[in-house]
Amino acid sequence: MAESARQKAYEALVRVERDKAYSNIILDKLLSESGLTLRDKAFTSMLFYGVIEKKLLLDYNLSQLSDKPVNKLDKEILIILRMGLYQLFFADSVTDAAAVNESVKLCKTNRLSSASGFVNAVLRNAVKLTELRLPEKKKGKNKYYSIKYSCPEKIIKLWRSAYGDEITEGILLSLSEKPLLYARVNTLKITPEKLAERLEKKGIKTEKSIVSGNCIAMHGAGSVQELEEYREGLFHIQDAACQLCCGLLGAVSGDIAADVCAAPGGKSFTIAEIMNNKGQIISCDLYESRLRLVSEGANRLGINIIRTHAGDSSKLENMPQADVVLCDVPCSGLGIIRRKPELRYKDELGEESLPQLQYEILCSAASVLKKGGRLVYSTCTLNPAENGVNIKRFLSKHEEFEPAPLELPEGITHLIQEPENELTVFPQMCRTDGFFISAVRRKKA
Repeated sequence: MAESARQKAYEALVRVERDKAYSNIILDKLLSESGLTLRDKAFTSMLFYGVIEKKLLLDYNLSQLSDKPVNKLDKEILIILRMGLYQLFFADSVTDAAAVNESVKLCKTNRLSSASGFVNAVLRNAVKLTELRLPEKKKGKNKYYSIKYSCPEKIIKLWRSAYGDEITEGILLSLSEKPLLYARVNTLKITPEKLAERLEKKGIKTEKSIVSGNCIAMHGAGSVQELEEYREGLFHIQDAACQLCCGLLGAVSGDIAADVCAAPGGKSFTIAEIMNNKGQIISCDLYESRLRLVSEGANRLGINIIRTHAGDSSKLENMPQADVVLCDVPCSGLGIIRRKPELRYKDELGEESLPQLQYEILCSAASVLKKGGRLVYSTCTLNPAENGVNIKRFLSKHEEFEPAPLELPEGITHLIQEPENELTVFPQMCRTDGFFISAVRRKKA
């Protein structure tokens, strides 16, 4: 394996730690500029995401292998140690000797030669282990789960308290799984069967989701944007849980629909397709630059019923009254950790400020709903304070609204006790992101 592949993984990991930026954005940029082969890019991605996903487990073991406290090590040296330890225990294609020697080379390449002896000694100690160590479960489940699944204890405590141990372990197990790539078939242009046939001819395997017949998982697609079918606007990428949410909105042809936190546009596109491109969709977002993504995507898909509206969604103004409103609010993202593994390590998850902001957006969105109209509130997080608590608060303070039951597709069931107008989608249910969906209706009188 070329050393440059490890070097790119190292550079990306340093930038994630230093800049606190999204992992996918950093890695995509570095790889696009790297000149690496496809094989080396795959190795870089595996090492980069693996180290982020296993960070707490790696650090716990490094703390026992080193005579220096992990939190006292220079960040760059710690990253090289994590990479080496990950290769020793999780990269089957890498020999022990290569994992150690290439880590020492990284020290020298990055002007850390003074640490090369230390890195060599720690990793050679690690080679002697038959498996990575874990804390004793009987001494504390929170720490045990935290280290085993590399998820901070504050999140473990939140999930165990809200959902119980069995569901929590299911969520944690899903964190190490590669998320499926879901597409929404653009039924304005093609049927799911014909799209699947075209993709299969290119070696891309597809499977339908239980969420919807128009939702397919794509296997081996590579760079989606380079596909002829993508450029022709035959599909857009959207997780199945989000597609389920759009379906539960209940929009029909001729409706006026509002998508109050729309960018980059996937939800608006799916709603437009459900509406057969008849009616009107107002796609709102704070920034004009992000709304341009909505307009560009709509043009590619051949959708002409979307118009954009720039502004603060917590203070909606100059909006027509809508038959249906989708309110997919900014959230802590605890349901999409598989896609953005660095989210779990954020110092601040927004527990103090997010629920209030979400509630304000919900109230604002509700103000543009017609009598008899339906509003769906959703998040991509697994945190009751951002989910059911907000809906209950809203209904308690708005007597003109009532719960609207969710008519779930066959095969989608509740894993926890919750009202019939709420659904918490856990990753282990149907291989989707974690998601929350709830519906309310404005009373007719």
